[in-house]
Amino acid sequence: MPAQSATAAADHRILITPGEPAGIGPELLLQIASESPNASPSARLVAIADADLLTQRARLLGLNLRMQRLEAANDPGDPDAQLHILHCPLRAPVTIGQPSPDNAAYVLQTLDMARDALMAGHASALCTGPIQKSAINDAGIAFSGHTEYLAKGLGTALGDVLPVMMLAGPSLRVALVTTHLPLRNVPDAINAAGVRRVIDIVDRALTQQFGITKPRLCVTGLNPHAGESGHLGLEDAAEIRPAVQSAAASGIDVHGPVPADTAFDAEARARTDAFIAMYHDQGLAVVKALDFGQVVNITLGLPFVRTSVDHGTALDLAGTGRANPNSFKIAIQQAAIMAQVAA
Repeated sequence: MPAQSATAAADHRILITPGEPAGIGPELLLQIASESPNASPSARLVAIADADLLTQRARLLGLNLRMQRLEAANDPGDPDAQLHILHCPLRAPVTIGQPSPDNAAYVLQTLDMARDALMAGHASALCTGPIQKSAINDAGIAFSGHTEYLAKGLGTALGDVLPVMMLAGPSLRVALVTTHLPLRNVPDAINAAGVRRVIDIVDRALTQQFGITKPRLCVTGLNPHAGESGHLGLEDAAEIRPAVQSAAASGIDVHGPVPADTAFDAEARARTDAFIAMYHDQGLAVVKALDFGQVVNITLGLPFVRTSVDHGTALDLAGTGRANPNSFKIAIQQAAIMAQVAA
């Protein structure tokens, strides 16, 4: 996969939602901010979080940061601060390592504030920390993930926003046609229009946000052996192949469907800028097996750049200072790079 070579501008403001307040997200952000006198080598960081939570967690970890609370999303703040904070109050006290449904609304409000600030042009990109989905659902709020939530929140203003989830690491990029669905529901969710939409979004994003002039795409099949001429399922021939052929006829460099079990070998990765897989584990298991800890979750199809970590809340590590911030750091750097390319 071609390397990303753009250098992010230092004046980009990247919004950070640390995620679950009882998890490792807040402390990872604080560790990253403490490493540089200018918040990050590539961008100025603005945390959307409870200011007291970050102060307390920094004190617990023995981190002495120059943090500044902003008055509004468009407040430029002190350029010498290592971390700016747009305050969002917790709904309930936090016990480290123990997520509470009482703070589900807080977690979602940080995302709402980030979305509104980005749509108003007050920042360049969003990077999200890990959330505890079970705590949000336990609060009686239907929630399947960041990707779906951000798209739903934009729907009123922009019509139907249909995002695409892509994970990118040093070895490959994989986008998904379906995301958080039970496996038994996946075949019914595969149709030619949906596959074509994902191909179009990935092609456009790689051009506009990654600076790849002519992206090379590979689409996997759904069934073993890509359906084996209909003997192992009809979706590959009836839905996936027509979408690929239509996209190719429009000028997109795309081929498939190819059998997923051989799609990701080293030679194929070298000649492909992004793969499009039909369902979550078909594609993401490969990315994480090759590049875990260096993978960035990227939402394509939104009107702004959004990246995220490739790990969960690690509740057992919260408050210990032992959690590795590398994935969060890479996600922030990737957001800054993409924001600059898209500017």
